Amino acid sequence: MAEQLQESPTFWDLVERRAELTPDALMLVDERDRRMTFGEFRDRAERVAAGLHDLGITPGTSVTWQLPTRMESVLVSVALARLGAVQTPILHIYRDREVGFVLRQQGSPFYICPGVWRDVDFPKMAADAGTGAKVIVAYDELPEGDPSTLPPAPVDGDAVRWIYFTSGTTSDPKGVQHTDRTLIAGGYGLAHAVDMGPGDVGSMVFPFAHIAGPDYLVMMFIGGCSAMLMEAFVIADAIPLFARNGVTMAGGSTAFYLMYLAEQRKQPGEKIIPTLEYLSGGGAPKPPEIFYEVQREMGVRTLHGYGMTECPMISQGSPRDTDEQLANTEGAPVFGCEITIVDADENVCPPGVDGEVRLRGPMVCKGYTDPELTKAAFDDEGRFRTGDLGHLRDDGHIVLTGRLKDVIIRKGENVSAKEIEDVLYEHPKVKDVAVIGVPDRERGEMVCAVVEPAEGVDAPLTLDEVVAHCKAAGLMMQKIPERLEVVDALPRNNTLNKILKYKLREQFGA
Repeated sequence: MAEQLQESPTFWDLVERRAELTPDALMLVDERDRRMTFGEFRDRAERVAAGLHDLGITPGTSVTWQLPTRMESVLVSVALARLGAVQTPILHIYRDREVGFVLRQQGSPFYICPGVWRDVDFPKMAADAGTGAKVIVAYDELPEGDPSTLPPAPVDGDAVRWIYFTSGTTSDPKGVQHTDRTLIAGGYGLAHAVDMGPGDVGSMVFPFAHIAGPDYLVMMFIGGCSAMLMEAFVIADAIPLFARNGVTMAGGSTAFYLMYLAEQRKQPGEKIIPTLEYLSGGGAPKPPEIFYEVQREMGVRTLHGYGMTECPMISQGSPRDTDEQLANTEGAPVFGCEITIVDADENVCPPGVDGEVRLRGPMVCKGYTDPELTKAAFDDEGRFRTGDLGHLRDDGHIVLTGRLKDVIIRKGENVSAKEIEDVLYEHPKVKDVAVIGVPDRERGEMVCAVVEPAEGVDAPLTLDEVVAHCKAAGLMMQKIPERLEVVDALPRNNTLNKILKYKLREQFGA
């Protein structure tokens, strides 16, 4: 049955087929104990699509939305898929700088947001961007209409209808182009690996606007499992909520694993979530010892995976894997994903030899909104260049060992070092700066600013000053350095005077 659902050409076709198969099965439950079945979800999403259509959103309309993880957000996204709109989800934690860039870049005539939420005025951010986008507030109430007025559902699963922005090595984020088929292929890869089915309850506590949002949603439609939603993850609230609703798979990333582990240590010998079978996630490195600690103290196994905005699922740990494989690798390539390891001379590396990870498969994006970036992203064989370093083992599982790209991965989110450097260069006490990621057990990587101070300053630069400066520049909190190191001179090479970041990582990353 999962194989048949995988063949759905569009997101909406997948929604309809699951609703026909198990209309009364639970799909979503939230912290307010609201529940929605697959059949109810399909019907409500169609009414929301009609409401959005009445407001002027038609097939091909560009819509940017910025919403927290809640039922209404999932409904809005799927309603846009029903309309065949081109949607650009952006994380609800983004602030003026990032929101303004995306709105100006996309030129969307519509911006959907939660209004004033948690003391943040989202409509004002849109207005300040100066694009004139019409603001639609979607939080407790959603626009609804008569589904009989809707145009036919889209049938072309290969049209680019999803744009996700991701940080790169340059200051500006890159727009990643996806289709219904690429997202369905990624979600099927996840579903095939973790084998969630009817009766299983997952959890969606990460930002739904992340590429993992549709990835997880497709897994639910294919497997027929349900998910617990949390608008803001608080571990003390999550534990009783998950226990009451019979969650069988929780997680998100390494940082989440550690939070669950810390809660378990408060009551050793008593399983904090009795129904829990697995922790699962990705987005950041997972030290092998965390797998064994979770298994020993929580009584569950950790299924860690590897993906990126350009390819939502690359590899994934599976219940069928051994403990050694789950502890020491990022899993095997998911169904349909071809991983090749290539050395600096473009030769394919044998098992056990490190090189750049290259990808090919139906889940790989269609490129970037900038054609020049697309050209550089694929090699002569049509494989996507990830910029990640690693090797394949004899058993086919992948081990990641580093990155070619100068990107910091903090709690699963890509952080552009150059973007932060550009902001810090403007500080009067900074002569030069290098931003690096240093290993951190909780975050995966911590953002560390290494500063060469300007001459003639009255007092040394402090971390508090760095934080205040970044906040004033509009950077979101996840990008603001958490560590400051001041050095007499940054290490540079003798030819291009380029800062040698690897030396800084060696010095401060121990």
